[in-house]
Amino acid sequence: MSKNVLTTRHLLTALIVVFLWGMNFVVIKIGLKGIPPFLMGALRFMLVAFPAILFLPRPKVSFKLLAAYALTISLGQFAFLFSAMAVGMPAGLASLVLQAQAFFTVGLSAIVFGDKLRASNLIGMLVASAGLVLLGSASIPSVANSASQVSLLGFALTICAALSWASGNVINKKIGPTAVLSLVSWSALIPIIPFLLLSLIFEGGDVIMHSLVNMSLPSALTIVYLAVAATLVGYTLWGRLLSSLPTHMVAPLTLMVPVIGLTAAWVLLGEALRPLQIIGALIVMCGLLINVFGARLLERARTLFTR
Repeated sequence: MSKNVLTTRHLLTALIVVFLWGMNFVVIKIGLKGIPPFLMGALRFMLVAFPAILFLPRPKVSFKLLAAYALTISLGQFAFLFSAMAVGMPAGLASLVLQAQAFFTVGLSAIVFGDKLRASNLIGMLVASAGLVLLGSASIPSVANSASQVSLLGFALTICAALSWASGNVINKKIGPTAVLSLVSWSALIPIIPFLLLSLIFEGGDVIMHSLVNMSLPSALTIVYLAVAATLVGYTLWGRLLSSLPTHMVAPLTLMVPVIGLTAAWVLLGEALRPLQIIGALIVMCGLLINVFGARLLERARTLFTR
């Protein structure tokens, strides 16, 4: 069978992954009610690393690259994301704003690897940036509503999470082809201690002990979901898709993640967007679509006009 054919099996696999990743944000929001963000990060990566590393070979990657990958895509991304949601970033909006990583990845790849930016990339970035500015402006605090100040901080932290994810993508590209599950499991060892130190400094020993001793079932299930479902299962299935299909066919499927994230947050958490936020979210999605599909649409348009 051709490697360029998206089969029903591929599509079902992709739907499982984007569903797991889209639900991530609702699960995090629920878990944060009983576990502070940095402790949640430590527990998540403990469960990702153990017992998996006892059965998986160490990836053939230098420690320098392994550490860089772990400190960006694991520690940086989730320290910022968990903190953002802990201070009030809505789960649905977090799932959308985090997709700014696509543009950061394109920009960083251009700087690091000299990848050429297409017109569609630049237009998509400009459109999505306008949407992000609109989303950010909807969170600017006013004298009458000081609560929105927390949302602005959450928005800024989510942007930092997106930049961390993009940095990890660039490092992943530098690492090259490797066993995805081994890379994810072994790299999970590295952020555990930094997360514990951050938890001790910012959350305190008393909070850590109270959270561990009085952990509720929803909080425990949150850790299991983030470590097993979203990380081990999600990354493994995604890696199989990337190995069996061209990247340009697989990457656009992640556009479904914020759709699921926004829908799940609305249905399960009752998160409703204000009109300005809805407009901003739609503009960001348009920017993402232009970035992914713009070059292909322009090429088809040129073909039609030159016939």
